[in-house]
Amino acid sequence: MTGLRICALGVIACAVLSGCQVGKDFQRPESDSRIEWLPVSGEAAPSQPVAAPINARWWEVFNDPLLSSLIDRATQASLDLRIAATRLEQSRAAYRVSTGEQLPQLDGTLGYQRKRNSGKGLNDPSGQQGRAPFEQWDSGLSASWELDFWGRVRREVEAAGARVEMAESDQRAALLALQAEVARQYLALRGVQSCHEVTRQNLALARSSLELSRERLRNGVATELDVAEAAAQVAAVESRLPVLEQRQAQLINALGLLLAQAPRALQRELEQPVQMAAVPLQVPVGLPSELAERRPDIRRAAAHLHAATASTGVAQGDFYPRITLSGNVGLQALQLSDLGSWGARQFAFGPQLSLPIFNGGRLRGMLQLREAQEQEAALAYQQTVLRAWQEIDDGMSLYNASQLQQRKLQEAVQHNRMALAAAKRQYVEGVVDFLNVLSVQRALLSTQQQWVQSSTTQAQALVSLYAALGGGW
Repeated sequence: MTGLRICALGVIACAVLSGCQVGKDFQRPESDSRIEWLPVSGEAAPSQPVAAPINARWWEVFNDPLLSSLIDRATQASLDLRIAATRLEQSRAAYRVSTGEQLPQLDGTLGYQRKRNSGKGLNDPSGQQGRAPFEQWDSGLSASWELDFWGRVRREVEAAGARVEMAESDQRAALLALQAEVARQYLALRGVQSCHEVTRQNLALARSSLELSRERLRNGVATELDVAEAAAQVAAVESRLPVLEQRQAQLINALGLLLAQAPRALQRELEQPVQMAAVPLQVPVGLPSELAERRPDIRRAAAHLHAATASTGVAQGDFYPRITLSGNVGLQALQLSDLGSWGARQFAFGPQLSLPIFNGGRLRGMLQLREAQEQEAALAYQQTVLRAWQEIDDGMSLYNASQLQQRKLQEAVQHNRMALAAAKRQYVEGVVDFLNVLSVQRALLSTQQQWVQSSTTQAQALVSLYAALGGGW
């Protein structure tokens, strides 16, 4: 009867003290509330970011079905995403282990031993005084339950739950990084293909100039120098093609790796050039207040701070006594036939209190470690938010500048084309020598390649901007 009263009092005390919990409750920092989209300084490009909801499939802004297909297939096949998924399962399993610590533990036993006791030692339960071996049969149930008076176990569960959030954010980060990398490599491939096409067009112009100089040489109005210079220009332009073809093969293989494909597996699918669609005049970039929920690194930093705060509470709880209710009931007999008899029964139950008295400063050192880790996590969160803010502002500036650069280079290409036509006409008329034609041809090729590169930079800048914004969720 006394034992039942003790158990009842323990349960009542646990219910009363369940509201007591060591450590402080986690509160998310407010440092991210200051974020806002700043207007781009200087001249504004035609396509501008606007504070509107981001499409979850943000890459569809490029209006390229093949790009969308590649990203979808990479999402299904990526080994990095599979690794992130397994790590998430690990964290969830660890969380289940932690939650199990809150519940009573019940174990069943069944054992058999054939043994012989010392005749000079403790009493021999068989009555043989150590002169002969005997058999012993045991069966029973044992239970134990730590009464979480101070909330130490609950803080452990809280920390484990925060680590699950960290793993979920890591998985989101891996997915966003994969989508952005597929888009960057794809856009780089299209840029190389466009540059290849521009080079071939300039090669045709150079060959036309070579034929023109040969024709004038046959007519006696040109020199061997003009022909040699024209032939050298043809060879110089031709030398660019192998490098571009190798770069194209390299980018196709890079995309194949992102899709977990063998080298050249995507060759037929990607070797044909595709004209990229123009981006819309308004590019939705979401709302500043939603940034902390979109960016995986900010979510992870917040979860890391949460886990560190809860771990500090666990370290504080180690200074308090631990109270455990335990008990067992079972049967023990020297003969198997007696194992089920009433006289073979045995039991024991009662509370156990464990209080740390001296541990060489281990608990104090652990608490100081956890507090320092919590401070580090808080600073890391602030740094993550500031870095995100900077990346977004840099991305918007780069996107704006790349558009303006592309516009000016387009004007330069048009003027160089006009200059080349005028130079050829004047060369035929004998007003200028062939060196002027070659000079304008080189300038045209250079500005055309710069224009293609600026187009690629603009598209990749938009990808980087969406990656900095955390994509769409």
